[in-house]
Amino acid sequence: MVDYAATLAEIEAIKRLKSRYCRYLDTKDWSAWRALFTDDFVSDTSSAGGKVITGADEFVAFTRKSLRSQPTVHQVHAPDIELDSPSTAHGVWALEDVVRFGPGVNLRGYGHYTETYEKLDGTWRIKSSTLTRLREDIFNGLFAVYLSPRVRSVLGVLARRVMT
Repeated sequence: MVDYAATLAEIEAIKRLKSRYCRYLDTKDWSAWRALFTDDFVSDTSSAGGKVITGADEFVAFTRKSLRSQPTVHQVHAPDIELDSPSTAHGVWALEDVVRFGPGVNLRGYGHYTETYEKLDGTWRIKSSTLTRLREDIFNGLFAVYLSPRVRSVLGVLARRVMT
């Protein structure tokens, strides 16, 4: 017999984990953000113009260097979470994020996080995350420009050259 109350409590704990992910990332609380991941965390942003990074420390260092002190806003919605076992789960989140690159140059992205979770020592952690993008817009107070997949690919290549 399934214990629905326990299942819902575990799913709620994963929702809180993802809420903290967004809050700590946007407030640049890097040590608290790092604590949300398993040590062997894998990030895959390759389909969104990024790359695969293995290791939580490597991922946090890369993100910290990439964002520096740039203002960001990450909002996740519509969680679809399933428990696979008492200590593993997977889920998909709708995502909208905004990154300010400089005065009058902002990126708004829409997509999904597909993730796996692992419960370690009674606490849920993010084990893997794959980011896919549906759309990206560059905007300021006067205009917005949609970035097609081709333009996004070219910009991703340029960004990787600058970041390495």
